[in-house]
Formats: sequence, C-alpha cells, structure tokens
Amino acid sequence: MAAQAQLTVPTDAELLQAQADLWRHSLYYMTSMAFQCAVKLGIPTTIHRLGGAASLPDLVTALSLPPAKLPYLRRIMRLLATSGVFATTDVDVYRLTPISFLLLDGVDLDGHPSQTSVVLAATSRHCVEAALGLTDWFRKDVAGSPFEDLHGVTLFEGSMAEAEPEIDAVFNEALAAHDNSGFLAVLRECGTLFQGLHSLTDCCGGDGTTARAIVEAFPQIKCTVLDLPRVIDTIPADGVVNYVAGDMFNLVPPAQAVLVKLVLHHWSDEDCVKILAQCKKAIPSREDGGKVIVIDIVVDSSSGPTHEAELLMDVGMMVLTNGRQRDESDWGEIFTKAGFTGYNLVKKLGARGVFEVYP
Repeated sequence: MAAQAQLTVPTDAELLQAQADLWRHSLYYMTSMAFQCAVKLGIPTTIHRLGGAASLPDLVTALSLPPAKLPYLRRIMRLLATSGVFATTDVDVYRLTPISFLLLDGVDLDGHPSQTSVVLAATSRHCVEAALGLTDWFRKDVAGSPFEDLHGVTLFEGSMAEAEPEIDAVFNEALAAHDNSGFLAVLRECGTLFQGLHSLTDCCGGDGTTARAIVEAFPQIKCTVLDLPRVIDTIPADGVVNYVAGDMFNLVPPAQAVLVKLVLHHWSDEDCVKILAQCKKAIPSREDGGKVIVIDIVVDSSSGPTHEAELLMDVGMMVLTNGRQRDESDWGEIFTKAGFTGYNLVKKLGARGVFEVYP
C-alpha cells in the first residue's frame, strides 16, 4: 500500500503572505482599469509634452481635471508606478518608462508605433465581458471562443464591423499596431532572411506598413500584401506595394517567400496547418530559394515577467480567439503537419521568434 503524503500546514507567516497574494491576484483587474484610465486621459503623452517629467499638480492642470481629483490621481499614479508603467523618484513627480513610451500618441519609436489602441482593445467592455463569461463557457459544449460565444461573432468577421463599427475600428487599429511593432528590429537583426529574394507575399499584411519597410530596405524585392477585401478595399494604391484582396485559407499569391507575421497565434493548430499549406503552395522549392518566414510568439520555459506575459497572452487568445501561444516544439509540429521539411529558429526578439521554414 502506497504511503500517504503528509499534509504540510503553512506557517502563519506563509498564510499572511498568501493573503496578500490573494488580494493581488483578485484585484489585478484594477491595474488594468487604471492603465486604461491613464491611456484615455492621455497621461503618457502629457508627461512627454511637459518635458518627460511632471508633478501631479502639473498633470491636473494640463489634463484640465478638477483640482479636487488630485488625491485620487495620486493613488492611480502610485499604483501604475509600482507596476512599472511610470517611474517616480521625487514625491508626486512622475516620469516615462519604456512601457509608457509605447503609449505616446503620434510618436513612432523607430518602428514601434503607439500601442494605445492595444490597451484600449484589450481592456474594452467586449473583451472584459468575454473573460467574465469564462466559467459559463467551460460548462458549455461549444467550439468557439468565449468572445464568439458571447458576442456571436469572431474578432475577424466583417459582421463585427457592421454591428459595432467603433469597437471594430479599435480592434483593427490594435491589431495593426501589434503586428507592425518591432519589425524594424527584425530587419536589423535578421536582414539576411530577405537578402537575395526577388518577391515576397505578406500574408495578412494589413495596410502594407511591413511590406513598405521591406521594400525600403531591399528595393529589389517585389512585395505583395494579401488581406481580406474589407481591409484592402480601404487602402489607396501607392505604387510601392501590390495589394491583393483574398482569403489566406483559399489562396496565397505566389512569391519566392511568404511572410506570416503575428497571425498564426490567433488561430487553432488545425487552421494554422491549413494556412501554412496554402503558403507552401505559393512558393518554389527550397533549391530555388522558396521559404516561409514566420514571426510569432514563442513561449519559453524560463520564469519571469516575459514568461508571465506570454502565458497571459495565451489565456487572452483562448478567451478572444481560437488560437494559442506555442513553444518551439509546438511550432515544429505544425510546420511538419503542413508539409514542410524543416525549419530554423533564426532568432528570439523579446517574446517573438523569427522562423525560416523550408518546403
């Protein structure tokens, strides 16, 4: 008979610490709402306009807030400083951090566009309500995400635009900001991926920001952007990039290379295989230089803030889409199922992995 494991009762000190941790986990949403509030008020941009540091009275004046709100603003800013959104070294004086630099309106930090729309989309009523329905969703025998179950549409359906155009615009802006952020770093760190290419299709390339950056760095590459008709139809021809309206599940325009950037984590494994199979059809053999460049989140097993962010994103994908975050082994399995012969993880840039996948 197997020996029973002895139950170890936590000490008083451990239980008191656990109670504080319980408060923290239960009230995490307060940080998110304070974060949303700071973005909507325009606090990061205001601090930037005030020279990079601002006192609370300066902020109250610049934001045209009632003076009586100063003590409440102090409490919000204190929490956000503890969370790393702002920095403070003097009493009631706040400075920007790398996080708040990403929230400056109208400022593109060398290929890192403002992420304010990402914050507003992630903390929107539509997303929060979907997360609040997680328990009911687990009890239901439904295939779609909690977001789809609650709202009756996915994030990527045109019906969302018809039903609520304002929130659809925020989501589209957030996706564009998320997708385009950091691509210049990819060009700097992994530029050899694009050397020698004569043509490339950017799958789900949106307004062509990424494709134009590629053409600027490598003028010999003829770039085509594929996206849904409702996206492409709103983009004026620029003579630099060729725009094609279509569906990546049905056809990817042929090219020597296909780029799939921060797309696949929104989709299930089965859908990823279908998308990549279409990408494989679009490129020549490996001997003729054919390849697919996949840039996406690669979950790493190490602990720390980046790993926690990856796991939060994973649950976010579960709530909002049918996708998930994957480790390198998961990606390798998907590449194999889609019919590719091999891949190379060229580099990790933050949470993103840059893959070269061979037919």
